[in-house]
Amino acid sequence: MDATLITLPASDPISIRRHSLATRLWHWVNAVAIFILIGSGLGISNAHPRLYWGRYGANFDAAWATLPRFPAWITIPQSYNLAISRRWHLFFAMVLAFGLLGYMVASLINRHFQRDLRLRAKDLSPAHLVADVRAHLQFRFHDEAHPGAYNPLQKLSYAGVVFVALPLVILTGVALSPGMNAAWPWVLELFGGRQSARSIHFIAMAAITLFVVVHLVLVILAGWRRALWSMISGRWRVPGTMEDARAETPAGAAAARDLSPDNGAHNTRAAGVADDARAGGIGR
Repeated sequence: MDATLITLPASDPISIRRHSLATRLWHWVNAVAIFILIGSGLGISNAHPRLYWGRYGANFDAAWATLPRFPAWITIPQSYNLAISRRWHLFFAMVLAFGLLGYMVASLINRHFQRDLRLRAKDLSPAHLVADVRAHLQFRFHDEAHPGAYNPLQKLSYAGVVFVALPLVILTGVALSPGMNAAWPWVLELFGGRQSARSIHFIAMAAITLFVVVHLVLVILAGWRRALWSMISGRWRVPGTMEDARAETPAGAAAARDLSPDNGAHNTRAAGVADDARAGGIGR
């Protein structure tokens, strides 16, 4: 066995600092904003549930997609009211835009992007990605030696949302606003017309919605109590025993079997990582 590895006491779980205050504030503000934007956006969609490409689109034009009429329980407001849906949508679009800007500035200052979300060549190698997918299918979501690190799939998904989907949905939203068109007409031209901007806006919103659903499912599978507490307190408790994993989530039982001594694995940690984690770990 490598001399740098030690066996930690089974009853002594590690607590690491996982999320900075800026990340936690943005997460909760963003969660509220996204929820309301999706609901109000679906209410707006019900006014004309057809998508087009180009500058123009109306009832008699060929649509590339016809959307369903979304039920009242998922729209804001529940009764059809285009004016109120637009008011909710515009207000929380501003919350989303300025919240993203503040998070980006804070993450550049505290080096969260460079330290935690930077994609390295090894992260994108086919072997590394396949191994990460296999680990997820086995309900192993964290590296035991580096429990605070983001895995390649997390980096790719977070980078895609923060740097592509959210800016795209904001810019296309700006292009759809008549007031913004008057001030910045080049934004509308950037997307090839109002209807193209509307289509891209809907596609970006669908991608964000899919991310939210997958994110919530993985949080539940990985142990929602620890994940929720870490996003409130900033600290994340790494399970110290297989009993902890089983008690936390059904997925932990599968992980416990994979990591049990009967399967040739050992409950070990790197000595340096253990010391750093007990001292406070890496900030997010």
